[in-house]
Amino acid sequence: MRIIFWAGFVAFFLDQLSKYIVIHAMELSRIRTIDVLPPVINFRYGENRGINFGLFGDGADASRWILIALACAICVGVLVWAYRHAMGYWAKVSAGLLIGGALANVVDRLLYGYVLDFLNMSCCGINNPFVFNIADVFIFAGAIGLIFFTSDPKKPVNKPGKKGQ
Repeated sequence: MRIIFWAGFVAFFLDQLSKYIVIHAMELSRIRTIDVLPPVINFRYGENRGINFGLFGDGADASRWILIALACAICVGVLVWAYRHAMGYWAKVSAGLLIGGALANVVDRLLYGYVLDFLNMSCCGINNPFVFNIADVFIFAGAIGLIFFTSDPKKPVNKPGKKGQ
């Protein structure tokens, strides 16, 4: 569980640090756009009140609290699953990244009422209108990592003192 904690802590910290630097210190919230390496990487200010791509982002306060509760429930579910099943190092790291990213976005919803987004990537003549943040990258990477690095989900962890598992 220590690996999950530290991977989650790193994901959470890097996301919150990146948001502080880009949105507050670089004043992206005021400037609204900074071209970093156009068109591949740009900073575009965004307030995501929903889930991915702003889905369910009607702005209602109830949806904010539902999304907070859902993210927390998913984090608890991943932790319980990791505790009950044998997981290798990379699966634990993946679980930590997913949990840390999700909790970073929960903190945004608690502090601001929405998730702060600032990364925009476009390529090859396609203008991508969507923005995301570092936490989203960690959530996605963690979910993909859990898919690829998790062993047989039907094989529970052998706990000392328990027979038949």
